[in-house]
Amino acid sequence: MLTVNLAHAKAHLSELLDKVEAGEEVVITRHGKPVAHMRHAVPPKKPLDVEELAAFRARMPNWGTESATLLRQMRDDERY
Repeated sequence: MLTVNLAHAKAHLSELLDKVEAGEEVVITRHGKPVAHMRHAVPPKKPLDVEELAAFRARMPNWGTESATLLRQMRDDERY
């Protein structure tokens, strides 16, 4: 993790962003105290398509029992 003061960060922002893009984390300090933490941004997740989800659920077999009951049975079965 790289730590730089505010003046250096202002003067070398492009270089710091290149380092962050490469995976390094940067802490910016003011008067020796950390005030910002830069790290690679995580792209937002694609929203679920409700129609695709409904089609997936329709293909799932009906086990004839509630999920919680089925999980308890599987947990208690020594084969799992």
